Amino acid sequence: MSLSNQLANHLHQVIFGGNWTASNLKDQLDDVTFTEATKPLAHFNSILALTFHIGYYITAILGVFKGQALNAKDKYSFDHPKLNSQKEWEAFKNELFDEADQLVALIHKLPEERLNEVFVDEKYGSYHRNIMGLIEHTHYHLGQIAILKKHIRNS
Repeated sequence: MSLSNQLANHLHQVIFGGNWTASNLKDQLDDVTFTEATKPLAHFNSILALTFHIGYYITAILGVFKGQALNAKDKYSFDHPKLNSQKEWEAFKNELFDEADQLVALIHKLPEERLNEVFVDEKYGSYHRNIMGLIEHTHYHLGQIAILKKHIRNS
C-alpha cells in the first residue's frame, strides 16, 4: 500500500473509525447534543469550539488540495459560528464529515512523489508533514472532546 493510501486511511480512521485507538470523532460526536456541544466550562473550550477547530484545518487543507489558496489563519481557528439548535449542530457536524471524506478521497489520489513537495509555502513544510499534522492534531483534540463529554455527563 502506498504512503498516500496509508495516510488517507489514518485520517479516515481518526474521523470515522477503525483505528487501533478505538476512538474516532464521528462516534464521539454522534450522541453529543446541541446543549452539550455548546455548554460553557470555565477554562476549557466547548465541544463545539474543538469540533470547529478540527474542521477549520480540514477545510483549509481540503481547499489546497482543490487548487485554492491557503486562507486559514491560526488566530481564527476557534472562531466558531453561533449555533442555535440541534438541527444546526447536526448540519455543522455533517459538513465537517463531508469535507473530511472529500479530503480522504483526494489524499488517496495523491501521487506519492508529491508527499515531499512544498505545501503552499516552504514555511508550512511538505504535503506529508501537513497530512500527518492534521491526523495528530485531530487525535489530540479528539481526546479533549472525549474528556469534556465525560465531564459534562458526570457533573
